[in-house]
Amino acid sequence: MTTSSAGAAQLPVDRAAIEHRLITMRKSVGQLDGLEALDSARLAADPGAGLVIERILALLYDLALAINRTALSGRRPGTPTASFGAAERAGVIDAELADALAPADGPHHVLVQLCLDSDPEQVRAIVDAARSGYREYVRQVTDWITDDLGED
Repeated sequence: MTTSSAGAAQLPVDRAAIEHRLITMRKSVGQLDGLEALDSARLAADPGAGLVIERILALLYDLALAINRTALSGRRPGTPTASFGAAERAGVIDAELADALAPADGPHHVLVQLCLDSDPEQVRAIVDAARSGYREYVRQVTDWITDDLGED
């Protein structure tokens, strides 16, 4: 197995590690899909729902960072947010998705934490954006594994 659409040195990529993380990401996105109303009334009546949402989003973020590092053969591209740009430059994901998963205001799970304290009405929009972004991330990484690394 080799890396890089960018044509750099042929370095081994731990495909199995990426695939296992993608399985967990698919399940986590499915859990977000299963959540019902995410309005302020729901979050006030069920404070644990906000914690669950934040934790799922944190898990998705951590898994994406781990996949990015693995796809880059363990190189650490500076900040966690920079790993999305590095993954884009390596051809793992596209630029639009890299920008969506590394919002200027911070990771989705941090934005949810802030909104739970200050503006719970914003939680739904943040979760919808994250759900869409991570679903697309799983699709693009799966395509990258299939196309660039080839089927075994």
